[in-house]
Amino acid sequence: MAVLHDLLIAPFVEFAFMQRALLGTLMLSVSAAPVGVFLMLRRMSLTGDAMAHAILPGAAAGFLLYGLKIIPMTLGGLIAGILVALSAGAVSRLTVQKEDASMAAFYLISLAVGVIMVSLRGSNIDLMHVLFGTVLALENDALTLIGLVTGITLLAFLVFWRALVAECLDPLFLRSVSKLGSPVHFVFLGLVVINLVAGFQALGTLLSVGLMILPAAAARFWARRVETMCLLAMVIGALSSICGLLLSYHAALPSGPTIILSAGFAYVASVITGPRGILVTRLPNTAHRTA
Repeated sequence: MAVLHDLLIAPFVEFAFMQRALLGTLMLSVSAAPVGVFLMLRRMSLTGDAMAHAILPGAAAGFLLYGLKIIPMTLGGLIAGILVALSAGAVSRLTVQKEDASMAAFYLISLAVGVIMVSLRGSNIDLMHVLFGTVLALENDALTLIGLVTGITLLAFLVFWRALVAECLDPLFLRSVSKLGSPVHFVFLGLVVINLVAGFQALGTLLSVGLMILPAAAARFWARRVETMCLLAMVIGALSSICGLLLSYHAALPSGPTIILSAGFAYVASVITGPRGILVTRLPNTAHRTA
């Protein structure tokens, strides 16, 4: 019992930075993971990754003007994410190019511009902070921001749940029976942006999408209903956060990547052993055909 206490509980009891990191990542799991489920069901997972990179120039602009301060970097990232989303949408509607291609183009431009902007003033350490986050250095302001985003996201799900599900599964039907089709789509894109901005505080621009996509992708192998997938994605995200923080503490590994790697392990395990995974859906069929 003493060994288990030292391994699993003591780090969170003895160190305030571990408590803040745990609180921040748990809130991100509750907020971002359900958004990831809808991204996955809409086949927009790579769009989420592109949006995560798109916030970098805005965050870098805030860094250039005010240094590593939360509010300027957050507002800059939010503005940049919205601008890239609107620009990609405009290009796809006004030209022959599809939205995925225009989004990829804008996110590559944004990533390059953001890295150059950070490099103009900051050191390599500052660049690593912006790209990969510092989950063990979360301050009260960052936790307040993450908590606010979590509250907004849960409230939006409560109000727009039926419309979000309908728009996700059959957008044409929703637009034929209701005027909520387009507004709900923009509400959802707004949730994606604010959750990526919140995740940026802990995991940086390159990894903030990890707690959004990986738990959701893992949950897909265990559940069929959207509600169940969202709840399971929250649980997987929370467990990945706990395991990643503990592993990074005991093995002296970088915390953000270790959290995402833990979520990646949960995804691989789900692919293999889940009720909708390889072992259940493929091997029995193979054995039956052989017989």
